[in-house]
Amino acid sequence: MSDISSGRGRNGIWKRIDPAVATAFGCIVLLLLVGSLYSSNFLHLEYLLLQLKVASFLGVIATGAMLVILLGQIDLSAPWAITTGAMMSCAAAAYGPTGVALAIPFGILCGMAIGIVNGIGVAYLRIPAMIITLATNAVAQGLMVVYTGGFSPQDEATEAMRYIATGFLIPSVPNAVLVWIVVGAGAVFFLSRTTFGRAVYGIGNSERAAYLSGIDTRRILVLAFAVSGGLSALGGVLLAGYSSKAAQSMGDVYLLPAIAAVVLGGTSILGGRGSYLGTVAGVILITLLQSILSVMQIPEAGRQVIYGIVIVVMLLLYGRAPASR
Repeated sequence: MSDISSGRGRNGIWKRIDPAVATAFGCIVLLLLVGSLYSSNFLHLEYLLLQLKVASFLGVIATGAMLVILLGQIDLSAPWAITTGAMMSCAAAAYGPTGVALAIPFGILCGMAIGIVNGIGVAYLRIPAMIITLATNAVAQGLMVVYTGGFSPQDEATEAMRYIATGFLIPSVPNAVLVWIVVGAGAVFFLSRTTFGRAVYGIGNSERAAYLSGIDTRRILVLAFAVSGGLSALGGVLLAGYSSKAAQSMGDVYLLPAIAAVVLGGTSILGGRGSYLGTVAGVILITLLQSILSVMQIPEAGRQVIYGIVIVVMLLLYGRAPASR
């Protein structure tokens, strides 16, 4: 009898494992083995911690992307929300001690402002997310070019920005990883333990049904896009701290990897299904893939092609699977 019970328990555990998440973790193991063939240092703890540090920047950005994708929407304004957050936080630092103290929150608020515009456009004006987010991305790009005069920004990151991106509060554990852990823990809590999270999944499954059940779908959409913009800007702040300053178009290389990481982790591009564990696996997988492509000296254009192929393949595998209700 106990054997039967334990068998049922094991079957239940296996049924609860998302095949996409299991596949992503399996691919991570495969990439580690492949990477070790190209470099003997690939499996060293120091190198893995460095990869985890690099992954944390993408992980913060992908968290916001996941939130919007769960709604069945998409945010294409991330590249210049990242750049805006980085440039504005560095710019604030030039205004004395008060500016230095407010640099990080100011950069994040600028990203949230972009997200709020996106959310209002999608929720109230009913503009397709792809259109409004592309438009706000272009507007943010134009504003930043006007601000810098088309040249590389001269403002530098603050000591606090450098510390959270490159420092070590806990020995051997980069602060950027701790930031990602905090962001991830917050995402898991809000998605699994709050009415906001249940509303996000509900809207992703059927916005009309969610509205008829009493959910303020417009408010949830605006909040989700605002959080997405804020997390993109936070990613930009971390990147600025990592490189000590902001740069034009520094966020462009993160759009496809962020979306690919979310989709690789099993989040349905149609909305309503996905777990943050899957997004974590997708982020690590993309980071390791980037590392191996770099070792193989694949040019950036080739990497973008590979990310696009990955997204298409994962859409074919998981994108049209029925959402759980």
